[in-house]
Amino acid sequence: MAIHPIEYRYGTAEMKYVWSQENRLAKILQTEAALALAEADMGLIPAEAAEIISECVTSVKAERVDEIEDEIHHDMMAVVVAISEKCREDAGKWVHFGATSNDILDTATALQIKDAIGLLEDKLKVLLRVLVNQAEAHKNTVCCGRTHGQVGVPTTYGLRFAIWASEISRHLDRLYELTPRATVGQMTGAVGTQAAFGKSGILIQKLTMQHLGIGTVDVSNQIIQRDRHAEFVMWMANTVTTMDKIGIEIRTLQRSEIAEIEESFGKKQVGSSTMPHKRNPIKSEQICGLARIVRAMVEPELLNNTLWDERDLTNSSCERVVFPETCVLTDHILKLGASVLGDLRFYPENIRRNLDLLRGLNMGEAVMIELAKRGVGRQEAHELVRTSAMEAHDTGKHFKQVLLDTPSVSRYLSAEDIENLVNPDKYIGTAVEQVETLVVKLREAYSL
Repeated sequence: MAIHPIEYRYGTAEMKYVWSQENRLAKILQTEAALALAEADMGLIPAEAAEIISECVTSVKAERVDEIEDEIHHDMMAVVVAISEKCREDAGKWVHFGATSNDILDTATALQIKDAIGLLEDKLKVLLRVLVNQAEAHKNTVCCGRTHGQVGVPTTYGLRFAIWASEISRHLDRLYELTPRATVGQMTGAVGTQAAFGKSGILIQKLTMQHLGIGTVDVSNQIIQRDRHAEFVMWMANTVTTMDKIGIEIRTLQRSEIAEIEESFGKKQVGSSTMPHKRNPIKSEQICGLARIVRAMVEPELLNNTLWDERDLTNSSCERVVFPETCVLTDHILKLGASVLGDLRFYPENIRRNLDLLRGLNMGEAVMIELAKRGVGRQEAHELVRTSAMEAHDTGKHFKQVLLDTPSVSRYLSAEDIENLVNPDKYIGTAVEQVETLVVKLREAYSL
C-alpha cells in the first residue's frame, strides 16, 4: 500500500531509482567488490578471493538480505553474510575484511549522490535553455516593473527571464563546485585510523575509490563528515527557492486582475470542483509547496554533522528520509518548472493595459531625469514631478496633462517632449542589450 506521495504522485522514475532499495543494495555490493579488488592489489587478501567476491555480489538478492537482517538486526552485516553465502568458503571469509559498516554505506551513498547530481545537472540545463529562449523571445516585450507590489517604471519580460536564467546558471556552477566534495568515499575502519588495514590503509582507500570512479576523503573517523552532505542539501534548498520565487511571480502575474501570463491549460482541464470558470496556476503552486519540504530538510542534515565522538547512529535514520526526499522533490520541481516556463501563455493586450493603468504616473522617473538634464536640479525636479504625480492621482487626470498644465514643467518640456517621456516603450534603458549579452554568454558557457 502506497503511503508517501513520492510513491505515486511526485518525482521521476530515474531519480526514484537512484534512491530505491534495489539501487542502494547494488551500490553497497559494488563497493564491497571494489574493496576486495583493492585489497587484492595490495596483497592483503588473495587475488582469487577478490575475483570470486566481485562475481558473487551480482547474485545477491535483496530478499535474502532482508531475511538475514530480520534475524540479526544489522543491515550491513546482513549484506556481508549474504555475499559470503554466495562465495566459496575460502573466498567468503575475506568479504568486508578490515572495513567498518560506514566505509561501505557512506561510499555507496557517494555513488548515489553522484548519480543524483548527474540527473539534476541535466534538468538544470533543460531549464536554463528554456529560460534563455524565453529571454530572447521576449527581450522587446515591455511590461510593468513592480516594487512593493506597486507598478513602477517599465521593464521587459526578456529581462525578467534573463535574471532567472542567470540565477539558474549560478546554481549549475555551484553544483559543479560541490560535486567533488559531496562524492567521496572512505575506507578508514572503526574510528578512522585504518588500523585493520595495517600500513596499506591509505592505498587501499585510494584504490577502492579508483575502482568506483569517485574521490576519497583526506581524513575521517567512522563516517564521512556530514558537512559534505549538508552542502548538497543546502544547494538543493537554494535551487528550489529560485523555483519558488519564479512560481510566485507566475502566480502573481496570472491573477485575474493582472492576467499578463498564464500556465498552459488543457482543453479538458478542470480548475475547480464548484467554480467551472477557474484556470488556476496549480503547477506553480505545486512548485512553491514542494520547495518548502526541500528547505525543511536543511536543518536535519546540518544536525547530522553534530554526532557524538567518532560517531553515533542518529544520522542514519534521518538520512534515509532526507536524501531520497530532497533529491526526488528537487528533480521533480526542476522538471515541472521547465515545463511550466516553456509553455507559458502571454496576453499582450493585458500587458499593455497594465502599462497604461496609472495613466502615465509610472513614467515619473523619466520626466524627472529629463528635467534634471535640462537644468532643473535633481532634487527640485523630483519635487516637481512628485507634486504633479500626486495631483494626477487625486484628480484622475492623465499625468501628461498635469505636466502640460504645470508652468514650472512646461517651460522646460514641450508637448512632444512630454508625450515621448510618458511612452513606456521608450524607457527601458539597456534591457534589450543586457538580455542579448547574457543569452550569448550562457549559450556559449553551457552549450545550450
